[in-house]
Amino acid sequence: MVKVISAEPIENYKIRIELSNGKKGVFDVLPYIDKGVFNELKEQQYFCRVKVAYGGVMWPHEQDLSAETIEYELQSV
Repeated sequence: MVKVISAEPIENYKIRIELSNGKKGVFDVLPYIDKGVFNELKEQQYFCRVKVAYGGVMWPHEQDLSAETIEYELQSV
């Protein structure tokens, strides 16, 4: 099972990601921003509070994305 090893917020609602299987790239959160609980991520300061948790990524109010979702949509750099 793949896990997120590191997550670094960068510009334009993107996160630089490293996965346990060695894949690295950028994950674009923008397509999720207007969907329900992810609305709060529009605030840039809050978006930057992303952290690695439970194998995926998570924000303080428990918005989260799984490693599988991230791997599927990961853009190579």
